[in-house]
Amino acid sequence: MRRKNQTCMIEFPHLWIPIQSEQQGMFFALFLGMYLTMVLGNLLIILLIRLDLCFHIPMCFFLSHLALRDISFSSVTVRNMLMNMQTQEQSISYAGCISQMYFVTLFSCLDNFLLTVMSYVRYVAICQPLH
Repeated sequence: MRRKNQTCMIEFPHLWIPIQSEQQGMFFALFLGMYLTMVLGNLLIILLIRLDLCFHIPMCFFLSHLALRDISFSSVTVRNMLMNMQTQEQSISYAGCISQMYFVTLFSCLDNFLLTVMSYVRYVAICQPLH
């Protein structure tokens, strides 16, 4: 009986944008700035909807949940990318890859669900306004 290859992968290499070491600081600052702007903007949306009583309507409720989902979705991927850029590590562990794929899929499905519910609420408001 022939022996099969029983090699076990514990890390996967990153195959994304090749960045030279002299440009690494510029790209890190660029991605960090975009990430922080996105997080602070979405947190501002959530705070504004929660604090102001005139925004307590169903559509704003869904918008605040979309903002929270946006923070969660980008935190899954961008934080890991920023950490790998800073430490110059070019691989991700198997468990890290599986958990990142799980959360990306989860937040993508949650986004589709929220957009579907928002469109249904808008449909009911337009087609059956008194129900």
